[in-house]
Amino acid sequence: MMSSSSSSLLLSALLSRCPDVEPVFEALRWPGSALPEPERVESVSALVGELIRSGERSERLAIRLQALIWDQCVPLLKTISRQDPQSRQSGQLLPAVCALLGLCVGQSSADTLRDLAALALPALSPPEGDEEQLHLDLDVAVELMAVLLSSQRISESPSLALRSLSCTLSSIKRLSEAQASKIIIRICFTSLKSSSEERRADVLQHIWEDLLGWHEREDTAAVTARALLCLTALSDHLFSTWEQKTSIKDQNCRPKPDPRESRAFFRVIQAGLQHRDSVSRKRALYLLKRCVALSEALDAAVGVSEPESLFRWTPGQKSVLRQFWEDYALVLETLEENQIHVVRPVLNRLDVLVERTAAGAEGGRLVHPSWLLCVYQRMFHSENKAVMKEGVNHLLELRLFQQPGFTSASSQFVVGPFMEVLTESSLYHRSAGQAVGECPEIGLKLQRFMVTFFSSLPEEHRGSVLVQLFWRLGSQHWCAVPLLFLSQALSCLSPCPLLRADGLHVLREVLRCTVITHQVLLRGATQCFLLHTALCLTDVSAVSLDEVFGFLVLFRAEESLCRGSALWREVCDWLLANEGRFRPAETSTTSTPERISAHSSSRLKAFLTVPACSDQTDGVPDPGEAELLARALLLSVDVEWSRREERKPDDDRLEQLLCPLLDVLRRLSTSVYLPLRKTDKSLQLTLRLLQLLGSRSGAEKENEDMVAAALTRLLLGAVEPVHEFILRRLSGELQELCDVDRAGLYLSVLRELVRTYSAVPSYLSNLQKNFVSRLAVNCMRILSGPPEQTPSVAGQVQRAVSMATLALLCELAQQGLFDPQSDAVRTLCSLADFFCTSSSSSSSLQCFNQPLLKPSTQDVSGSLSSDSRPDDSPVLKDWGRVAARFIRDQWTCLSFLQKVAVPVGPPEATSATVAFQAALEAVSLLPSDLVLPVLDFMSSTLPQVVLYDEALCVEAVRVSWKLVQALSTNAHDFWLALEAFVRLAFHRSVLELTDAQSPELTSCIRQVACELVELSQAKSGVMNVLIQHCCQTWLPSDPNKHTDAGIQSAINHLDVLTEACVYGSVFRRDQRLIQEVQTYVEQLGEDCAANTVISSENRDDQFPRLCVLAFLSRLEPSSGLQRSLMEELVQRLLRKDEEISKSKVRYYSNSMHHRVKNRVWQTLLLLLPRLRPEFVVRCVLVPVCEAGFCGNQASVKYLIEWALILILHQNPSHIQHLWDCFSTDQEKTKTSICTFLSVLVHLDVLLPQLDDKAAQWRRAVEVILLWCFSHNFSVRLYALLALKRVWEMEGLQALAEHQQGGPAALGGLAAVVQACLCQAEAMQNTGNAMKNWTRIQEHFFFSAFHPLRDYSAETIFHTFPSLSELADDEWVPVWKFEKLVDFHSSFPLRNPGRELRELQPGDWVQQDRAELEQEERWADVQKKIAPWRLSVQEQEPQLMAQQRAARLGKLTNALLVVASLIDKPTNLGGLCRTCEIFGASALVLDSLRHVSDRQFQALSVSSELWLPLLEVKPTELTDFLQLKKRDGYCIVGVEQTANSQSLQDYRFPEKTLLLLGNEREGIPANLLQLLDVCVEIPQQGVTRSLNVHVSAALLVWEYTRQHLGVGQDS
Repeated sequence: MMSSSSSSLLLSALLSRCPDVEPVFEALRWPGSALPEPERVESVSALVGELIRSGERSERLAIRLQALIWDQCVPLLKTISRQDPQSRQSGQLLPAVCALLGLCVGQSSADTLRDLAALALPALSPPEGDEEQLHLDLDVAVELMAVLLSSQRISESPSLALRSLSCTLSSIKRLSEAQASKIIIRICFTSLKSSSEERRADVLQHIWEDLLGWHEREDTAAVTARALLCLTALSDHLFSTWEQKTSIKDQNCRPKPDPRESRAFFRVIQAGLQHRDSVSRKRALYLLKRCVALSEALDAAVGVSEPESLFRWTPGQKSVLRQFWEDYALVLETLEENQIHVVRPVLNRLDVLVERTAAGAEGGRLVHPSWLLCVYQRMFHSENKAVMKEGVNHLLELRLFQQPGFTSASSQFVVGPFMEVLTESSLYHRSAGQAVGECPEIGLKLQRFMVTFFSSLPEEHRGSVLVQLFWRLGSQHWCAVPLLFLSQALSCLSPCPLLRADGLHVLREVLRCTVITHQVLLRGATQCFLLHTALCLTDVSAVSLDEVFGFLVLFRAEESLCRGSALWREVCDWLLANEGRFRPAETSTTSTPERISAHSSSRLKAFLTVPACSDQTDGVPDPGEAELLARALLLSVDVEWSRREERKPDDDRLEQLLCPLLDVLRRLSTSVYLPLRKTDKSLQLTLRLLQLLGSRSGAEKENEDMVAAALTRLLLGAVEPVHEFILRRLSGELQELCDVDRAGLYLSVLRELVRTYSAVPSYLSNLQKNFVSRLAVNCMRILSGPPEQTPSVAGQVQRAVSMATLALLCELAQQGLFDPQSDAVRTLCSLADFFCTSSSSSSSLQCFNQPLLKPSTQDVSGSLSSDSRPDDSPVLKDWGRVAARFIRDQWTCLSFLQKVAVPVGPPEATSATVAFQAALEAVSLLPSDLVLPVLDFMSSTLPQVVLYDEALCVEAVRVSWKLVQALSTNAHDFWLALEAFVRLAFHRSVLELTDAQSPELTSCIRQVACELVELSQAKSGVMNVLIQHCCQTWLPSDPNKHTDAGIQSAINHLDVLTEACVYGSVFRRDQRLIQEVQTYVEQLGEDCAANTVISSENRDDQFPRLCVLAFLSRLEPSSGLQRSLMEELVQRLLRKDEEISKSKVRYYSNSMHHRVKNRVWQTLLLLLPRLRPEFVVRCVLVPVCEAGFCGNQASVKYLIEWALILILHQNPSHIQHLWDCFSTDQEKTKTSICTFLSVLVHLDVLLPQLDDKAAQWRRAVEVILLWCFSHNFSVRLYALLALKRVWEMEGLQALAEHQQGGPAALGGLAAVVQACLCQAEAMQNTGNAMKNWTRIQEHFFFSAFHPLRDYSAETIFHTFPSLSELADDEWVPVWKFEKLVDFHSSFPLRNPGRELRELQPGDWVQQDRAELEQEERWADVQKKIAPWRLSVQEQEPQLMAQQRAARLGKLTNALLVVASLIDKPTNLGGLCRTCEIFGASALVLDSLRHVSDRQFQALSVSSELWLPLLEVKPTELTDFLQLKKRDGYCIVGVEQTANSQSLQDYRFPEKTLLLLGNEREGIPANLLQLLDVCVEIPQQGVTRSLNVHVSAALLVWEYTRQHLGVGQDS
C-alpha cells in the first residue's frame, strides 16, 4: 500500500490533469448494498481530503459530499449493522467509512449533523419495544456519534450536543460494562477532547451532576459500580486541571467541578470501598488516592468549614493526613488478599487509623468516622470467615464508641451492616483455651459493647436507635445462637425508659417472627433475655396495662414465663414497683391509673360479657384472649400476695377477683339459657388457669404454693356443675359441625380437672362412682346405636365426640388415675363388647378402623347460607382429619383394653394377628402425628403375633420405621414416634429371638439398628432412645427382674452393644456450636429461667456410652451368661481396634478413627478387672501387645500401656510376653517400642507380684540398656527414663547383687548403667535435649499417675483424655456418671487423690503442638515482610553452601530446588540425596520435621547433614518466589502445559529456582502465573508422567551438566 505522501502526490497530479473529478468519483463509487474493500473507501477519503485542501468550495463539491453521505456511507453503515457482530468481517471497513464521514461532515451544515444524529441516537437510547426498528446497531452508532461530536460544526448546535450527551449517559447506565466502557472512550472522550476549555467544563459538569444525582436517587450496588466506572475513566479530566492550578494564575480558568468538595462524590467512593466486586473497590480506592494526591499537591484547606464534609485537608496537618491515607490504602489493599495471616499483621495500622479518627484539629475531626466504618464493612464482607471475625472483634473493642460524637455518627452502621454481620453463626465459636460451657469471647465482648454504645448515645436518640435495632432483629432471619447472644447483650443495658408502645410492638414482631428455632432451650433463653430487656427499658408512663399484658402473653409458659420461675417473680416485682404509673387505656373512662387487680377484674368482666342474642352455632372463640386474661389474673394475684406483709393469700379477695368466672361456672348445669359463647369463654379461661397453675417450675414445685392452693380450692367449689355440664353436652347435645372443636375444649377441661383434683378423695370417689360410669355408658350407647341409612351431621358428630370421650377416659385410666377395681374401670372394660360382634354365629372380630362417614351434602346444605355450596364448608373440607381422629381414638381404647388384659374378641390365637393386621393398616392410613396409640397397641400385641406370623411383624417394623424417618424433620412429633417405634421394634420378645427362630425379623431388626445409628450421626439423641431402651430391657434396674433371656438377647444383638461402646459423633462445626451453646445456657442455672421451665431432655451425645458403661458395670462375673457377654464384647472391641489399625484411612489426631480407638480402650479398661484371668491370658494379652506395635495417638498409647500393666499385675506369671515384645524385629518396633518401655517405667507395680524378683529386675535392666543406644532420640529418652526408674529400686538392686555373689557381680552391668545415666544427666547442658529430658520425667504418666491407685472412671474417661490432648468433647465428667445413669457402686467413680486431677497437659505431649504454634505465629506475619527470612535460616543458602564447600573441598552451584508442595517422605528423602550429590545450593521443604521421619532417612542416607535445608510452607510460596525473582532467580516449573519447553532444548540460567509440583495435583494455578518458564521431559511411552523425584533428578542433572564446566573453571 502506498504511503500518504505518495497518495497525495498522485491525487494532486490527477486533479491537475482532470478538471472534472466526476468520472473519478464515479470510478470509485460502490453499489449501495455491497460491501466495498476498505482500500476503496480510503481512496475516496483521500480524494475528498485533497479536494478540501485544494480550496475548492463549489456548490458542486457540496452536492458530491452530500451524495457520499446519504447514498454511499449511510447505506453502508446500515449494511454493516445488519451483520452478526460475532461474524462481522468489517474490522477495517467501519473505521474507513467513519473517516470518510468525518471529512464530509466537516464541510456540511449543522442540519446534516442533526440528521445523522437522528440515525445514531435511537441506538444509544432506544424506545421501549422498538429495538428491532433501529437503523444502526450500537457499535456502528457509537462510531458515528464519535465522528459527529469531533466535528467543529457541533458547536453550532448546542441542543444537539446536550441531547447526545444525555443519550450517551442513558446508555452508559443501561448497557453492559464492556459496552459502557466503549461508549465512554469513543463518545465522552471524543467530546471532551474536541471541545473548547469552556465547553469541556460544561460537559464535565453535566456528566458529574448526572452521575452523582443518579447514585443519590438509586443507591444500589449496580449503580455504584457503574458510577465508579465512569468517574474512574474520566478521572484524568476531573483532576488534571486542578493539578495544574499551581502554575495557573487566571481564576477564570477554574475548572468545574472540584471532586474534593462534593459530599455525594465521596459517598460514591465509600459505597465503592464496601462493594462486593473487587474491581469496583479498586476503582474507588484509586479515586480516593487521586483526591489525596491532589490535596497534597495544592496544599490548600478543603472541607474545613463544612461540618458535614466527608473529606478534609488542613495544610497544617499535611504529614499526619498523608500518613493516615497511606495507612488507610494499605489496610484496604491488604484486605483484598482475604487471608488471615496476611491481614492480621496490618491490623495494628487499623489501630493507628482509629487514633487518627479520634484525634481532633482546631476543634474538629481530621477524618470523618465513616471512613473507618468502610474498613470494617470491607472486613465483614470478606470471603474468609477468619477475617470477618477479626473485624467484628476489633469493632467490638473500639474505644471510639466511648465518644458520643462518634457513637451518634456510627449508630446507623451499628443497626445496619453490623447487625447483619452478627447473624453469622460461625462468629460465636469459643476461642482457643475456652472450655465447653463458657460464654464465647464474642458474647462477652458484645455485652460490653452494647453497654458502652447505648450509654454513649445522646439520651434523645437512644430510644429510636433501640427500636431500629429491634426492627432489624425482626426483619431478617436470625439463627438461634446469634439471636441468643445479642439478646443477652441487650439484657445487660442499664435500666432506662427507652421503649414506648411502638417499641413493644416491634419487640412483639421479633418474638412472633424470629424466635422459631427448633432448639427449645435456646429459644426459651432468648425469650428470657428479651423479656428482661423489656422490663428494664420500658417507659411505663407511655404504655398501658393492656399493652403490657398483650406483650407478656407472647412469652410461652412452657419455655420462659412460667409461674414460679425467677422470671415470673421479676415480672411481679416490676408490676408492683410501677403500679399506678402505667398510662391509662384509651378505652378508660378516667385518667387516673388503676391498680393491677382492678384492671384484671374489669378485663374479666368484659371478657365474660356476651350478648344474650349471640348465635348458639358459633365456633369456639379464639383461645388467645383467654390466654392473655389467665396470665393477667395470675400475675395480679401474685402481685397482691407479694404486697401483703403476712404473705398469705386472702380467700375473700381471691373470690372477689374471680367472682364473675365462678358465677358462670356454678350456673353451667342449672342455667340452660347461658349463651354458648359465654360458657365456652369461661371454660377456656378455667382450662388455662389450671394449666398455668400446674406448669409451675420444678424448683418451685417443692415449695408450698399457697396461692395455687387457694385458687384450686375456689375452683373446686365449681367442679361439680362443670362436670354435670360436660356430661350433658358430651352425651348427645353436640350435633353441629362446629361442636367437634367444642368437644375438644370440654375434654381438655375434664383432663385438667382430673389431674388437678385426683388427690382429693371426695372428688375422686364421686368421679369414679358416678361421673365416669355415666359418661362412658352414654357414649357407648351412642356408638352402639343402629347405623344411619343416610349419614347426617348430627349423627356423625355424636359418634366422633363419643369416641373421643371414651379415648380420654381410657387414657386417664391407663395413667393410673382410677382405681383398677372401681366402677369407672369396670365400665370402661365393657368397651370390649363394642369391638366384638353380637352375633353368636360369627366368631371373627368386628372390623377395626371403623370409619366415620362423611355427612351427605343434602344434610349439610340445611346448615349453610343460601349463597354457599355444601362442599365449601370448612369443616367438611377438614372432615378427613375428624375421621382420622375417630380411628385414632379407637386404638387408644384398644390399647387400654389390651394392657388391662381384657380379651377383645374370641379366644382364638388368630384374633391377635387380625388385630395386629388392622393396626398395621391404621399406621398406613393415619397421619403421622396420630399413630402413637396404634404403635402402643402393636407393641403390646407383638409378643402374641411374633410366634405365628413373622412376615407380618417384619412388615410392621418396616412400615413404622418409614413413618419415623419421614418425621425426622418434625421436632414436635419425631421423638414421641421414635420412642413408640423403639418399644415396638425392639420389644423384649423380639430381642430374645434368635436367627434360627425368626431369620427375617432378626435381620430386619439389625438393619433398622444400623439405620438408626446412621440417623443418630445427623440427629443427636436418636441413639440415646435406642440404647436406653435396650439396656433397660436386657438388664432392668430392679434386680428381681433379671433374667437369662434378657442377657441372651444382649448377646444376640452384640453389634448394637458394640456400636454403643464406641458411639459419639464428631459433629459438624455448626452442630457442635449448638451443643456447646446449649451447655452454656444450662450452666447459667436459675439465672436463666428457661433452665427451670424446660424439661431436660436427655439428648447428650455421650449418653449412649454412659448407658452402656452403666449396663456393663452392673454385670455379675459370677453369672456364666453375663460373663460370656462381657468376654464376647471384649473380643469384638479388640477386633474393631485391629480393623482400624490395618485400615488405610489417614489416622490423625482427633479424627473419627482416633476417637473410636480411644473409646475402645476405655471400655476395655473398664471391663478388664471383671474378666477371668484365664480368658485374659488366652484372648486379651496377645492382642494388647500387638496393639502396642501399631502407630497410635498419645491418648490411645497411654490406655494400651495402662491395660498391659493391669494385665501383667493380675497375671504375673506371664511376664514373658512383655520380654518377647522387646525381641520383635526392630524394623517393626522402631518408635513403638516406647510403649513397652513405658510399661517398664512402672515396673515397681509389677515386681511385687513376681516370684523371682531379682532375676526379673536384672532382665529389665538388660532389656532397657539395649534401647539406650537406639539411633532414635525419642526411644533413647524413654529407655533412659525406664533405666533411671528401675535402677532406683535399691532394694531389688541389693537383692540381685546378693544372689549373684556380692556387689562385684553387677560390676560390668553397673558401669554401663552408670554411664547411661550420666549421659542423661549430661543432657542438662545440651539445649533442647535437656528440655525434653525434663519434660518426659514430669509427664503425668511417669510422675503423678499410679496404675492401681488411680484406677477409676474419672481417670479413664476424663483425666486421661484431658491430659493427652484429646478434644474436650471426648472428656466425660464424673457428674454424668452420677446423674445421668445408674452406675454400679462397686466400680470406683472418682479418683481418691487430687494430684492427677489437678495436673495440666504435660509438655512432652505438647512439644509437637508448640512447634505448630510457632509455625502459625510466623505464618501470621504480613506477606510483604517475607517471614520465612526470620525463621531458623538466618543465613542465605548460597553462603551456607560456600561454607560447606570450603570445609569439604566440594563444588556447589546456584541451583535452588523447592519441594514445598511434595508431601511423601520417600520422595523428599530421595530428592535430598540427589540435590546433595549434584551440589544444589539448598533444598526447600514445607517442614523440617520430615528430616526425622524414618522413611525420609531410609532414602536420604544422611545427605540432610550436608545439604542446606530451608522451610517454606505452601502458603508462603508466593512471597518466597517473588522475593527470589527480585534476587535475580529464574523460576522454572516442572509441569506439562501448552507452552512448556522441552528439557533437551532448554538452557538453564545459572541462578535457577526449580519448583516441583505435588505428586497428584502438580503446581497450583496460582503459582503457575509466577513461573518464568515451564519445562517438561520428552516422553515416548503411554504412561502420563514420571515420579516427581525421578523428574527432579533428571532436571537437576541436566542443570549440573550444562553448568559443570562453569563450576570447574571457577
